[in-house]
Amino acid sequence: MSTPSPLVPPKRSWRDYVGALGRAHRKARVQLDSSMPLLQHLEELRERLFKAFGALIVMTLLSFIFAGQLVDFLAAPIGGRAALVSIEITENIAIFMRVSLLSGVVLAMPVIVYQAIRFILPGLTERERKWLLLAVPFASLLFVGGAAFAWAVMIPTAVPFLINFMGITTQVRPKNYFEFVTSLMFWIGVSFETPLVIMFMARLGFVTAGQLARGWRYAIVAIAVIAAIVTPTVDPVNMSLVMLPLMGLYVISIGLAALVRRQ
Repeated sequence: MSTPSPLVPPKRSWRDYVGALGRAHRKARVQLDSSMPLLQHLEELRERLFKAFGALIVMTLLSFIFAGQLVDFLAAPIGGRAALVSIEITENIAIFMRVSLLSGVVLAMPVIVYQAIRFILPGLTERERKWLLLAVPFASLLFVGGAAFAWAVMIPTAVPFLINFMGITTQVRPKNYFEFVTSLMFWIGVSFETPLVIMFMARLGFVTAGQLARGWRYAIVAIAVIAAIVTPTVDPVNMSLVMLPLMGLYVISIGLAALVRRQ
């Protein structure tokens, strides 16, 4: 009897093909079953994003009612609306939408933070869940505190300096002014969330209070870079107004990191 050549594949019956298809089907089924948690997480992420976006839309629409009062409030440091000169047809409505959107972000911040926390809660312990639930009001307060600091301290200092710089008469456009004010308030508010972020990084074991204390030199450099990016002017006075509270928040972050690690 002649042996089959190794270069010629052996003949297969229909039973072999049916068996191969069955094995492939079972393997695909196992892979699909193992990927179900991932699909569920993606579905939950979509749901959480939808709710956060819905809260932002609702609060922005609600802010439309008070947009005129908000514009008057934000224009106070420059002398009110009369000090602004619009040169584009759509400039005024763009300001209306921008101010309403910023107000919607601030009002929807608790819902946005809550939805983000609820998404990561299933992977945490009961104690970690309590810590995260406490973060919702504190995150909102820190953001509002940062925006209030920018409004009460930075803007009254920066606006006169920029307008009167070199003694040149400046006709301020609404678009430029409100972009400046709202961007400064938003990013200062975000930067004030630093203690909360560092606290949870320490709670999860990514950093320790000792590492933060030993790295204070790097922290000062990072804070100076952030201040240079956020600050509308390059003079040392306005940069110091940003750096000082951020350095204070960094010290608070070290204390919070030590607190959560002990617990």
